[in-house]
This record gives sequence, C-alpha cells and structure tokens, in this order.
Amino acid sequence: MVFNTASILTLFIGLILGGTAIYAIIILTGAGAGKKAEKMINDAKKEAEKHRRDSIIELKEESFKLKQQTDKEIKEKKSEILSSEERLMQREKSLDKREEMLHNRDNLLEQKDNNLNILQKQLQEKELKMDELIREEIDKLEQISNLSKEKAHDLIMERVESAMAVEIASFIKDKEAEATLEVDKKAKNLLVNSMERYANDVTTIQTVSTIELPNDEMKGRLIGREGRNIRTIEAVTGVDLIIDDTPEVIVISSFDPFRREIAKVTIETLIKDGRIHPTRIEEIYDKVCRDMNTRVTEIGNETIYELGLSKIDPELVYLIGKLNFRTSYGQNALNHSKEVANLAGLLASEIGENINLAKRAGLLHDIGKSIDNEIEGSHIEIGVDLAKKYGENDIVQNAILSHHGDHEATNIISVLISIADTLSAARPGARNDTMENYIKRLEELENLGNSFDGVEKTYAMQAGREVRIIVKPDEIDDLMSFKIAREMKEKIESEMQYPGTIKITVIRETRAQEEAK
Repeated sequence: MVFNTASILTLFIGLILGGTAIYAIIILTGAGAGKKAEKMINDAKKEAEKHRRDSIIELKEESFKLKQQTDKEIKEKKSEILSSEERLMQREKSLDKREEMLHNRDNLLEQKDNNLNILQKQLQEKELKMDELIREEIDKLEQISNLSKEKAHDLIMERVESAMAVEIASFIKDKEAEATLEVDKKAKNLLVNSMERYANDVTTIQTVSTIELPNDEMKGRLIGREGRNIRTIEAVTGVDLIIDDTPEVIVISSFDPFRREIAKVTIETLIKDGRIHPTRIEEIYDKVCRDMNTRVTEIGNETIYELGLSKIDPELVYLIGKLNFRTSYGQNALNHSKEVANLAGLLASEIGENINLAKRAGLLHDIGKSIDNEIEGSHIEIGVDLAKKYGENDIVQNAILSHHGDHEATNIISVLISIADTLSAARPGARNDTMENYIKRLEELENLGNSFDGVEKTYAMQAGREVRIIVKPDEIDDLMSFKIAREMKEKIESEMQYPGTIKITVIRETRAQEEAK
C-alpha cells in the first residue's frame, strides 16, 4: 500500500504542534494552572486526535484511489498482452500456411524439373537420330550426283549469284533513280528558296579607270616637262597612265584595284589643287594612302554591321575592307564574300544550323585574297593562317580550308560555304572567263567521256553545263550505261574545277534499218 506523503506530514506536524502546546502550557502555567491546563491539554489531544483521524481517512481514500488506478492499468496491460498474443497467433498461422504453400511449390518445381530433364534427353536422342538420317541422306545424294557437299554448295551459290546480279543491278538503278529525284527536288527547293530571299546586282569590275579632265591642257601638265610628272605618278602609285588622243580623258590601267583607286584619287586631287610637280605628287599620294587606309577600315566595319556580325579583330576588319579592292575573274571579292555569307546564312536557316557562324565563315572564306599579292602561298593557306592568328572558330578555319574541295569538310557549315561559293561564282555574268579557259574546259569534259570503254562519242553542251555520252549499243547494255554515268560524275568531281553543276546523260540507241526493193 502506498501512503500519501502530504497526509503523513500533516499528521506529524499536528502531533508536534499538540505536544509543543501541551509542553508550553505546562511551562507557562506551571503546576498551579490546574484545570485550565488540563482542559487545554484535553483540547489539544482532541485536536490532535481529530487531525490523526482526518489524516488516516485521507490516506485510506488516497490508497483506494491508487489501488483503483493500478487495477485499471493492470487490466489495460493484460488486454494489450492478450491482443498481442492473438496477433502473434494469427501471424504464426499465416507463416504456417505460407510455409506449406512454399513446400507444395517446391514439390511442383521439382516435378517440372524432372519432366524437363526427361524431355531434354528425348530431344537429344531425336537430334542424334536426325543427324544420322541427314548424314545418310547427304551420302546418298553425293553418290547419286557424284558431287561433294562443298562442291554442290559452291555450284548453287554461283548460280544464285549470277541469277541475282541482274536483279541487284536493277534494284540499285531504281533506288538510285528514286534517291536522285528526291535529293534533286529537295536540294533545288532549298537552293531556290535561299536564292529567292537573296538578290544582288551583278557588277563586273574592269582593270582600267578613266578620269575626265577639265581641258586638254591638263594632259600636258600631268605629263610635265620631259615627262617627269607622269613618270613620278607611275613610279609612286605603281599604275600605268594611258594618255592618248581621246579629248579630256586619261586612262589608269592596273590589275590591282587598290592601287588604281589610290592613283585615281591622287590624280583627281592634283587636278583640283593645280600644283602638279614631283614633290607635290608624293605629298598628295601619302595623304591619299592614309585616307584610303581609313576608308578601308570603314568599309570593313560597314560590311560587318551589314551582316550583323561582331567581335572581329580590328586588323581582320581592315583586311575585310581590302577585299573591296580585289577582284577574281572581274568579280569584286568583297561583294562575292558578302554574297556567300548571305547565301550561307539563308541555307543555314533552312536546315537549322548556326546562321551567324555560317555568315562569318562565308565572309572570311576568301580573306586570304586581301594579301595574297603580298605573301607567298595560295589564298586558302593564307586565309587559314589569318583565321588561326586572329583566333577564329575551328569551323571557320575548316570552311576556309575546304571551300574549293581540296580538303575534307568536317562540318555542315563548311559544306554550306562550298555550296554558296559555287552559287555566287556561277551566277550569270558574275565572273568573266577567257575563251581559252572555256575551250579547255569543254575539251577536258569530252576527253573524260571518251576515256570509257564502249563510248562512241562525247559532246560537251550548254557552255559545259551538260555532257552527252553516246555509247555503242552492242558493247554497253542499259545497266552499264548507269554505271558509266556514275563513274563519269565521280571523275568530273575529282579531276576538274568548275562552277555550278554539270548534267551527265548517257545515250544508248539501237537502230534496225532495212530497205525494201
């Protein structure tokens, strides 16, 4: 039994107080207090007895409550224990059932395994019997045909190969025709869409410039005493001055447009100034050179702004501007580069490539031409060196290196630059070509066609844009005609340099003639 601490303490305090009160009364009153002291003692005893009874009652009540609470907790714990026992019993039953099921499953699997082993043995026995039967049949066939298995296999393969050769060639021809039609259609649509979106006037730059004079007297002043002025102008500018009988006109001749432009501005400035002598000529020339360098940089910046490019080295900008004074077959190199950049950008947009990178590569693909008269080497090698020097992208470097087909294109943009370069050069009137080169190209095409066995005659037509090959019908069949066309295409691509595209047509014709009399 557990007792309440507060009740015990109260009882103890009451007893102490009662004893203390009695003791105090005895001391205070002494022996003579008499009845009063005795009464007080009795009252104190009664009070103490009352406190004792109250404390005992409280202790009993408290004990009863604690006992009830303890009994209740014991019942709850017993109930929980019973529930746990029931759950454990159920789980044991479930485990027993599962164990029984697993045992049954193991028995079934073992039985199936035994059945499979029996079937496997039966199959092995059947396979052995089949192999024996097949060997017997092969032996009988070899005896009947007088051929071994290997010889019969080789003979069948030869017959199949010869029988399938025509079908394979026909299949390849059909697939090539379908692929050619589909590719040509897509390529034409792509190129036409791009070229429609970009249009530029075609202008041909000549190798001479004319200057109008205010009067014929100016010719004499330009020539100077004993020709000293004209000799100084030609020596300083590096051009040739043609002064003939044409009234009030002189002609500046040079294959370098940059020098020709400097000479033209120098002479026009001298004419306006009026002071024409060797010292003044050199002064004006130096000033014009400085002004032209500034103008070249401005042209480069305008080009970059026009194409929407950025972050190009200032020295490279100057070289881009110099392309304006460089020609190729009469075509302005800067206009050609801008045209290639625009066409490459349009093609890149059609197929989802980087437009700005394509424009950049197109603009810089001929950058080597800006200084190819100052440095040894081809404009391709010079261009690649410049691109490396000024930190251009590897894709731009490969586009410069491969745009003439001398090196392999390692990315799509390089291929687009090559296509755009060909389109720009192939535009009617874009470039001048000499009659000698024209005839040479036609002869090369015809010689390539005549180099094939079974070719009777080759004709280059439409200014070298089409080649027609006439073959001997008794030596070349239809399938060989397609083979010759394909090989001719590969030869032209590998051995010739040409603008645009060349159509190849192989003609095989059989004529039967009789004369009735």
